[in-house]
Amino acid sequence: MTTIPSRQERDSTAATDGDRYEPSAIETKWQERWEREGVYRVPDDVPGKDNWYALVMFPYPSGDVHIGHWFQYTGADAHARLKRMQGYNVMHPMGFDSFGLPAENAAIASNIHPRIYTEKNIVNMRRQFRAMGTSYDWDRELATHTPDYYRWNQYLFLKLYEAGLAYQSRGFANWCPSCQTTVANEQVLDGACERCDTVITRREMDQWFFRITAYAEELLQMDDIDWPNKIKLMQTNWIGRSKGVDFQFDISEYGLSKTILTTYTTRIDTVYGVTFLVLAPEHPMVEELTQAEQQESVSEYIAQAARTPEIDRTSTEREKTGVPTGAYATNPLNGERVPILVGDYVLATYGSGAVMGVPAHDDRDFVFAKKYGLPIRVVIAPDDWDGSDLNEAYLTPGTQINSAEFDGLSNKEGLEKIADKIESNDMGQRRVTYRMRDWQWSRQRYWGTPIPIIHCEGCGIVPVPISELPVRLPDEADFKPTGRSPLADDAEFINTICPKCGESAKRETDTMDTFVDSSWYHLRFASPKSSEVAFEPNAVKSWLPVHQYMGGAEHAVMHLLYARFFTKALRDLKMIDFDEPYSRLFNQGLLIKDHKKISKRSNPLPPDPLVDRYGADTIRCFLMFLGPWDQGGDWSDDGLAGITRWLNRLWDLANRDTSELSSAELGATEADRELLRASHKTTRRAIQDLERFKFNTTIAALMELVSEMNRGWDSGAISAAAWSDTVERMLLLTAPLAPHIAEELWERTGHSFSIHNESLPLWDQELAADEVITVVVQINGKVREKLQLAADVTEEQAFEAAFASDRVKAYTDDTEIVRRIYVPGRLVNLVVR
Repeated sequence: MTTIPSRQERDSTAATDGDRYEPSAIETKWQERWEREGVYRVPDDVPGKDNWYALVMFPYPSGDVHIGHWFQYTGADAHARLKRMQGYNVMHPMGFDSFGLPAENAAIASNIHPRIYTEKNIVNMRRQFRAMGTSYDWDRELATHTPDYYRWNQYLFLKLYEAGLAYQSRGFANWCPSCQTTVANEQVLDGACERCDTVITRREMDQWFFRITAYAEELLQMDDIDWPNKIKLMQTNWIGRSKGVDFQFDISEYGLSKTILTTYTTRIDTVYGVTFLVLAPEHPMVEELTQAEQQESVSEYIAQAARTPEIDRTSTEREKTGVPTGAYATNPLNGERVPILVGDYVLATYGSGAVMGVPAHDDRDFVFAKKYGLPIRVVIAPDDWDGSDLNEAYLTPGTQINSAEFDGLSNKEGLEKIADKIESNDMGQRRVTYRMRDWQWSRQRYWGTPIPIIHCEGCGIVPVPISELPVRLPDEADFKPTGRSPLADDAEFINTICPKCGESAKRETDTMDTFVDSSWYHLRFASPKSSEVAFEPNAVKSWLPVHQYMGGAEHAVMHLLYARFFTKALRDLKMIDFDEPYSRLFNQGLLIKDHKKISKRSNPLPPDPLVDRYGADTIRCFLMFLGPWDQGGDWSDDGLAGITRWLNRLWDLANRDTSELSSAELGATEADRELLRASHKTTRRAIQDLERFKFNTTIAALMELVSEMNRGWDSGAISAAAWSDTVERMLLLTAPLAPHIAEELWERTGHSFSIHNESLPLWDQELAADEVITVVVQINGKVREKLQLAADVTEEQAFEAAFASDRVKAYTDDTEIVRRIYVPGRLVNLVVR
């Protein structure tokens, strides 16, 4: 038998023969060759191949790439490489979301013009992305701050404006005192600006909106997109559909411009229990209804409310306040006059801006009534109610009482029958309403797309002719924020001629929020160099909608919702022919370090020193090995050693001299068959896990195969054919994860350039078949299921299989899992309550 060197002997030899794995010696070489030979340049169509559009959310160039970016972008790149090796014609583009507050605030902090600052960052970020070993088609690169891009922002705005989906309106806006600009409702998190964490205030001003509410009902339909349920739920809750009744109270006794005051309620079954009404401070009837003796206190209250963020006004933890107007309204169902108050917990943007006070059946109203000594009348009674006063609002189902002819009905019946009476007597009507408001996107900042609108004293609002686009952002403007748009102080920019009447006019000086730019960028990637259209129809047909979108869940009710709106609006304008921008969505988790989020603004972790020391492939694989990609992980330099050892062993395995091995036919020996079984099982597991974004378990499987290969080699009984077959499989499976070392070893093992143009290996079903074992599932001590699982099933896989079982679901749905125990290969034990 041939004597095979031991692992220790091989490691000792490798240390002295000058052929060790040196990432710095190979990674730049392959990056340059991939670029030179256009490996990742992709045509719109390739005969015999289906297209696959793999898109990852593009970054703000407001600083250098940090390791958190690597976590997002290397996983997305591994997916794109996987699809390429599965035979698809893959477009995986990259660009820069380069307009907007992130880049502008960073530029101001550095005292550099935003354009200079942004373009310098783009150059560096482009270099850093290349150093990752990404498979981007750089010929499709775009940056949203360039006139070539933002002219089409302006064009699409004009099309939406023509269709009545864009409009200007005056009203109260969310105002960030630090950023010195308005922010959309979606950009207010817990009462603070999502950019800088400054507490938001309110300011009345002219603003530009997109009529996203016109698509509220359609935006709730998400059955045809493969998105995480949590994102669908977040969007559903944000849209906030509710069914209720507009009910009209009589205020004709005051001889005002209106004789009725409309309230909106989802609980019309409680209408006989109304003992007061509350108007939002911004309600248009407040001024007319307020009686002379209450004018001063109401005015002071409204002024205070204007300074209070909406999130604070509606907080369940904040004490509810109000002030009487001195006026009354009459409930037409029972003829009762009830006082009208102003309360800042009511929002003008929801329902009608007026609410019925039913303290017996609403927690908020109960507290309010107790505070101000208002009557509390029970109209929905619990079965065991003895008529005594309530200690808290009664919110659950019951029987109608004190409700005229509806007494004795269940309140469920009362909801419908009372609404029927209201509609038949023209006292109001049923209505569906939404929590979501129209998207406010104009900003009082410099670094954004100029809005192509001209204000003329004679003609009013006049769109800039399409032939005059782009309206260019002037380079010389003073870009520092003052509370109004810097463009308003640029005489050369603002003064113009009305295209309609030829008289002097003024340009709109607000700019577009950066989320406008990213609402359609996926379309532009299909034809990024087109100077004639925003996107070429044939290119869009080839690539869109995006097959796989990847990025963070933090954009659930901003970018992801806005992109869906844009897509539906452009469809209705006959510019595209599909309903959704992204067919599939995968959200990566959050990478942290020292228990804090890694970000440019705080706790950054620069990747360049790590790449210089360990190599890009090591960093890529370590990030993907940290844990499930959708759950994120905690960075620690200590873990890099394990990945380094694995890649060094891979290097060693692929470089071994197979002349020392047997020349027997493939699979002729039991040692061969053992190795082939391991390699085919690994092939199946790795590809299936890669398809599910389970990069960590893919790498774990490849590590196990390395160990199996070492055992096979050390046995001295495997053939050169089995060894070469397994090495080839290993390299092909490693290529999406560690592209540089895979390319280098592919060449060294006698293959032609490039491994990234090869197909993934197939597996033999018989060789890959698992030995099956029975795992019992006990719930609270009783056997509820018996699972047939692979003999090498992991704890995670065992629990995953258990929770997927319908029998187990029957005993665990709507319960709390108190404890779970796994006895390897035998038992899953669940304790629930």
